[in-house]
Amino acid sequence: MKFPSPATLVFSLLACTVLVRADEGMWLYTAPPREQIKARYGFEVTDSWLNHLMKASVRFNSGGSGSFVSGDGLVITNHHVGADSLQKMGSKDHDYLRDGFYAKTAAEEIKCNDLELNVLQSIEDVTARVNAGIPAGATGDEAAKARRKITAEIEKESREKTGLRSDVVTLYQGGAYHLYRAKRYTDIRLVFAPEAQIAFFGGDPDNFEYPRYDLDVCFFRVYENNQPVKPEHFLKWLEGGASDSELVFVSGHPGRTSRLLTVPELEYLRDVNFPYTLQLIKRREVLLSAWSGRSAENARRAKDELFGFQNSRKVRDGSLAALQDPQFIQEKIAAEESVRKRLADRPEFADARAAYQKITDAQKAISRHALRYRMLEMGHAFMSDSFGIARELLRAGDERPKPNGERLKEYADARRESLELELFSDKPIHTDLEILCLSDALTFLTERLGYNDRTVQAVLAGQSPRARASELITRTQVRDVAFRKKLYEGGAAAVTAAQDPLIELARLVDAEARELRKSVEAQDEIKQQAQAAIAKARFALEGTSKYPDATFTLRLSFGAVKGYEENGATVPSNTVLSGLYARNLEQHNKSPFELPTRWMDRKASLDLTTPMNFVSTCDIIGGNSGSPVVNKANEFVGIIFDGNIYSLSADFGYDDRLSRAVSVHSAGILHSLRQVYQVDALADELVHGHR
Repeated sequence: MKFPSPATLVFSLLACTVLVRADEGMWLYTAPPREQIKARYGFEVTDSWLNHLMKASVRFNSGGSGSFVSGDGLVITNHHVGADSLQKMGSKDHDYLRDGFYAKTAAEEIKCNDLELNVLQSIEDVTARVNAGIPAGATGDEAAKARRKITAEIEKESREKTGLRSDVVTLYQGGAYHLYRAKRYTDIRLVFAPEAQIAFFGGDPDNFEYPRYDLDVCFFRVYENNQPVKPEHFLKWLEGGASDSELVFVSGHPGRTSRLLTVPELEYLRDVNFPYTLQLIKRREVLLSAWSGRSAENARRAKDELFGFQNSRKVRDGSLAALQDPQFIQEKIAAEESVRKRLADRPEFADARAAYQKITDAQKAISRHALRYRMLEMGHAFMSDSFGIARELLRAGDERPKPNGERLKEYADARRESLELELFSDKPIHTDLEILCLSDALTFLTERLGYNDRTVQAVLAGQSPRARASELITRTQVRDVAFRKKLYEGGAAAVTAAQDPLIELARLVDAEARELRKSVEAQDEIKQQAQAAIAKARFALEGTSKYPDATFTLRLSFGAVKGYEENGATVPSNTVLSGLYARNLEQHNKSPFELPTRWMDRKASLDLTTPMNFVSTCDIIGGNSGSPVVNKANEFVGIIFDGNIYSLSADFGYDDRLSRAVSVHSAGILHSLRQVYQVDALADELVHGHR
């Protein structure tokens, strides 16, 4: 892996003497870096410009971003973001994920099983109200319960008042709380998807590399009341796309970063979290790869999930490499010590000084419970769709009768619609794949906790992991949607009366799982209060002009279309279509570098100088996939689909010298639609903004 020293890439945002570097930042829409952008690029970000981009941006709740690109509800995202829906709507006879799809008419558009899209409408600072809901002096479990109660109250009140999805989001690790209100859409229909082989050309070997040659796009249409929505805000398509050195912006939903964590928290990730996660990811990757190799149908069923594990493995490998660099840790230690020195001897910062030790102690307590927590509460011991459904039914029956503010947060009233959409999805769940996955999960449980562990023995019930998994999956009824609805509506009594073996397995471990969750959440609350004290001190020292860590909520990034220097050679900002064919020829048209038939047949009709992919200095991370890239005129010039190898340390910091966001070029998309797929109606809709 071609990593420069992370110490040269990463710096601590807590180091008050250091300014935000160059194009760094995943910025709140309520606090964009206006002065920084104006000083660096001479462009003034206005409120109306921000509002338009905000309301044209879309969140895919399945994980990813997108944007409206026509006034008739057309949304673009990545093929790999849409892959979850393509997989679910496919069958042995119609492999949409592999072969692609185009709806020539509205009647041919295929409705997605359980896809939810959110479009942000407003943001409100509710920090004071959240903090006021925590009794003075409360810590640990008492404070966590109080925070959960006030959060549920705010969300329910907002949902009932506005009709919008309402989520209280924690920012600055507890330094602030914002209420995000979003329009929710659930009637989403597939319009176009290319073949997987061109969407992910180069496969795992080229993933997180550059140059790239991928048409990683997918189009959906959003409906409401059985009619396409008519969004007031959508992005106009710029046929020529972005040019070298041009200022561009990314509007998307970065999933998670860890740039504000303290040194003990980073050490926990390095020594406990990431090694465990990588072990789990790699065994699942091997499992699914081997199973996929047995038949084409197996490969079709597992393709999307396998890609997810392969992608996650590269991300975690890169993150761990950064954390294992001693120079990086020394930089973080030095930055943290610098901050603490600035807090010393100032009475008003006493809470912040004490906060560091509280975080250290809380992290140690979390570490003691980490393994069993992941196994039982996070469900790694039972990784399968069937078990997830079984536990949802069990907990829904237990949680729904409770007052809203006393429930586990995922069962709060404000989240009910999203929960039910997922729970009652009729997505295909394959018995043989479920047995494979649950068997491996039970084996993992036995390996990690030990064969003689009391819980392991209770779970296995005198059988081998494979025999137990087969029994549970073949006897359970939870894959029947009608059965799920009956139990959900009937509550705890109906769930108990069903005596479903998989639900009863979930019940068997539920008490311990809940206790583990309670313990971890209590320590998380201590950390959250401590981080809030540090954030308060930081705000006092340097103002509130810094961005918080990513939270899968809408953020704005900016940068320039720009190549970079690697190993003494210049890597240009753009790739062109001729490079795609050269890469294919170089690899002798062998997987994963083979091209779909139509791309070979229609090569002669292409302008091979057309840009296909490009890189920019915009600061992104997982969750930004599908984010629109726009220019100063708020025109669509590309779509984020990846980062280069140097971006894998972005969880902990950013540097614009080597880290790059990788996008599909708007010109390449349009040229492909017209010349390769010959779907002029779709291309015309993009250019004209309507059907």
